[in-house]
Amino acid sequence: MVEPSPNVALIVGAGPGFSGAIARQLLARGWRVALASRRADAALAEELGGHAYRLDAGDAAATRTLFAEVERDLGTPSFVMYNPSARVRGPFVEIDPAEVERALRVTAYGGFLVAQEAARRMVEAGEGSILLTGATASMKGVPLSAAFAMGKFALRGLAQSMARELQPKGVHVLHVVIDGAILPPGAGTGDQDRLDPEAIATTCLALLDQPRSAWTWEVEVRPYVERF
Repeated sequence: MVEPSPNVALIVGAGPGFSGAIARQLLARGWRVALASRRADAALAEELGGHAYRLDAGDAAATRTLFAEVERDLGTPSFVMYNPSARVRGPFVEIDPAEVERALRVTAYGGFLVAQEAARRMVEAGEGSILLTGATASMKGVPLSAAFAMGKFALRGLAQSMARELQPKGVHVLHVVIDGAILPPGAGTGDQDRLDPEAIATTCLALLDQPRSAWTWEVEVRPYVERF
């Protein structure tokens, strides 16, 4: 039986912004954190105090390898986050179908692969948490952004289905809708109509502490000053 290791996290799509804020707060809690990205950003991992791994989102074999490497180095993650996405902007009648296929592979199919590998381990152990990152496009499509809406709608549907199936088995599924632009790292909180990445991370990680009898599967965060 594979036992998820307490306080081991895997963040896929790691960067200095929102996912970096998640990593910083987990590390401050005493967690060991694996940071996976397309380029295996060793500088970011060193800055944060995590461990760098490489993953091309949407590659099934590479996803299996990633989990094996993290288990070898740190233990089986009890918290897994999927953050990558890909955008294809342009008029609907002109966008390249091949680029749309790539975007869906990164945004939605990659989320399925990572969540499935995580869930296989967590269901066996009867515990664990999986977080999928959504966006405004998870809730509404806008002009010139059909591919992004397709991917984010799919990821939200995946999270909803996973929650209904896996939460009775002890796996807490989380989908966070980030409804707004995020401030760059280190920008502070002065820009009221953009989201502070550290604040988003605080909201998300608070959900990990929820009692099982009242789990949240989805939360929407937005700036308190909005431009419509």
